[in-house]
Amino acid sequence: MSGALPSARSLIADARRRFEAAGLADAATDARVLVCGLLDIRPTALLLEGEKPVALALVDLVNGAIERRLQREPVHRILGRRDFYGLDLALSTGTLEPRRDTEILVDVILPHVRSMVAKGLKPKIADLGTGTGAIALALLHECPEAEVLGIDISEDALKTATDNAERNGLGSRFRTRPGPWFDQTPERFDVIVSNPPYIRSEVVAGLEPEVTKFDPMAALDGGSDGLDAYRAIAAQAGAHLEVHGLIGLEIGFDQRHDVTQIFEQSGFSLIEERRDYGDNDRVLVFAGKLD
Repeated sequence: MSGALPSARSLIADARRRFEAAGLADAATDARVLVCGLLDIRPTALLLEGEKPVALALVDLVNGAIERRLQREPVHRILGRRDFYGLDLALSTGTLEPRRDTEILVDVILPHVRSMVAKGLKPKIADLGTGTGAIALALLHECPEAEVLGIDISEDALKTATDNAERNGLGSRFRTRPGPWFDQTPERFDVIVSNPPYIRSEVVAGLEPEVTKFDPMAALDGGSDGLDAYRAIAAQAGAHLEVHGLIGLEIGFDQRHDVTQIFEQSGFSLIEERRDYGDNDRVLVFAGKLD
């Protein structure tokens, strides 16, 4: 079969049409991000490079990726990486895909970490359920004085987080250790952060296929009421937090009251909270309890 090779723009247009026909929610963005990612073209460069013919091997690659998206595999899973807080993070089967709302936890915790640095500390941070290392590595990137221990029950996640630390030049200040939680970690920390599983078990099966088929269940299922992880963290954190320490948590949109109650009953006090881009409760920060 002969004919002119398609351009990046025509591939994007074709992907968009197919995604729209399949009823995908954000067809235009998915098409642009997927094709530009596979062709290594920045979206802003489309004006200059968008009409250039694409090599046949790359056209086949794009068409295969379009088929995968039509099977509801998320765009960034297909690409194998995702940007988070300006860092390029690889994904794997054992890691949750970092979401934009999770960057809010980094935004909230950073001023506290920098305040510790201003007081002469070199903050030691524990990231519980580190996954790709997204939260941990963003904090390290923004605060050169900090060190982070990433903890996870998944060996795949620990390897992925370590690789991400190395690829972003942060490996010397990032270590990993198996969980669950603090079971193999006796140290104390200045800051504990976590985006734990917080979805109720009965709800998980009804989530979008992009989540249920491709995100690890261990990173989603928070037990019958979605609060198992928060109870575990609240019960153990006091023995692992310095007296001046803080705990920063991502929560579900309807969990502010319950999570606050869990931590207050364990002797912690809520000192800061933040809503996400959809105006839902998203981040809580607790001050450590005195021994």
